[in-house]
Amino acid sequence: MDFHSFKDWFTVENIMHLMVQYRTLGPLPGIFLLILEAFLPFLPLFLIVMANANAFGLWIGFLISWIGASLGAILVFLVIRRFGKSKALAFLYKNRQVQKIMSWVERHGFGPIFLLICFPFTPSAVVNIVAGLSKIRIFQYVLAVLAGKMVMIFCVSYVGHDIFSLVEKPLRTAVVLTVIFLLWLAGKSIEKKLAKKHEKEQNQG
Repeated sequence: MDFHSFKDWFTVENIMHLMVQYRTLGPLPGIFLLILEAFLPFLPLFLIVMANANAFGLWIGFLISWIGASLGAILVFLVIRRFGKSKALAFLYKNRQVQKIMSWVERHGFGPIFLLICFPFTPSAVVNIVAGLSKIRIFQYVLAVLAGKMVMIFCVSYVGHDIFSLVEKPLRTAVVLTVIFLLWLAGKSIEKKLAKKHEKEQNQG
């Protein structure tokens, strides 16, 4: 199986089939897939969360996805914190743009990380890596991840917990698409505001 075939395999139906196939393992496949997504960000977090919500119901599915996504983010952070300044990953730490974002994260801590993680379309892998390279305290980061992922995962779980009914209910589909679009707009707006604020602080410094 090549890269594109592997990537294309990830649909709600296939993920749910995998969960049914390994149902004796309970929630472990759903948690594992989200931990894997943190290390391989091209995997569709949105679809995995929706599959969990469909397979286990809104609340249990949300809890499984929240645990998996949070664990994955924290593991990436810890790996980067431990090995990010090694020779193999030195290109990340020495990158000028990364250095700027790192200093900004160090100054502001919890707030921007929480806001960025709240939205499903934010490149959370970048947030995890930059936070790992920065000097932000582990406690601050873990708290931001747990709170931000809670908001984001619940929104996606709510949208996807009965995804098959979206085909039968056009009005609900329109509402769901509108919510997704608004989340995307809000995330992009916050990213731009944070970037402008950072640029202003750099100019003043």
